Amino acid sequence: MKPDHPEHQPPGHADTARSRAPVIVYPPERLPEPDLPLYRRARAAAEKVGELRVPPRDARVFTVKAGQFFRIRSIEGPQVGDLNLWNAHDLAERFYSGKARALHGTHLSTGDRLWSGFPALRPMATITDDTLDWYGIDAFGASVHDVIGTRCDPYTNCLLAGDPYHYCCHSNLTRALADHLGVPLDEAEPHVHDVLNVFMCTGFTRDTGLYFMKASPVHPGDYLEFFAEIDLVGALSSCPGGDCSTGHSSDAATCYPLLVETFAPPPGALDGWQSPAPNGYDRSHGVAPVPGAR
Repeated sequence: MKPDHPEHQPPGHADTARSRAPVIVYPPERLPEPDLPLYRRARAAAEKVGELRVPPRDARVFTVKAGQFFRIRSIEGPQVGDLNLWNAHDLAERFYSGKARALHGTHLSTGDRLWSGFPALRPMATITDDTLDWYGIDAFGASVHDVIGTRCDPYTNCLLAGDPYHYCCHSNLTRALADHLGVPLDEAEPHVHDVLNVFMCTGFTRDTGLYFMKASPVHPGDYLEFFAEIDLVGALSSCPGGDCSTGHSSDAATCYPLLVETFAPPPGALDGWQSPAPNGYDRSHGVAPVPGAR
């Protein structure tokens, strides 16, 4: 956090430094664009093939095949959720929220993609519909569906409050993944990673740059929908913060379930589409290969 009263006086070039125009690091027009018209035609013909109810203050794991759609829906009351994604065939390839943030911004919506980490760095899923896209960015600088919060967790709660609360999203996701894989908690936990905060309304304070949350605008019937670019394992936690209007990491907030629905397009609906290949970088990192080495 930047100090209210800096210890050092501004130098002579301070005004010049502050007035310099920002430069967008990764111009969005350089990204490969998803074929949203194709996805939407396929979605219009798709049939529902599964659903999974995620109980309040808990998490569940679901699977989605490449070329299918999955929808996270509010069903009983305002509720936010924390989403993890993995390659169904290799859990080492997982959602990289930091790269999604760098490429698309702090909050995601229709047309943005959930990218996997290095070395694959490819789209895992593409957001195809967002009923909260009307919210935009409010006067506080807040928006919905953030990739800036890491997930509520028992370690930070223990650090700040001395409370070993076990139903934080990190623990929820850990229990759900361990159950899905049939492995001990300590084997599943390293796979749990930074999330997409579905429906969560967040931002940074203008004066101190601190991460904040406020009441989510989500209502029953709202949803965020994705196209699976590769075979996926997903885990969704129904956050103990409810709509995050007051706090999290406790039993104080009113919480509701979330619903994950899966939809499969008919054969031929995605003609011309291919699941993206892993990133083409050769991983040499500037080191020339040794002649004759394998």
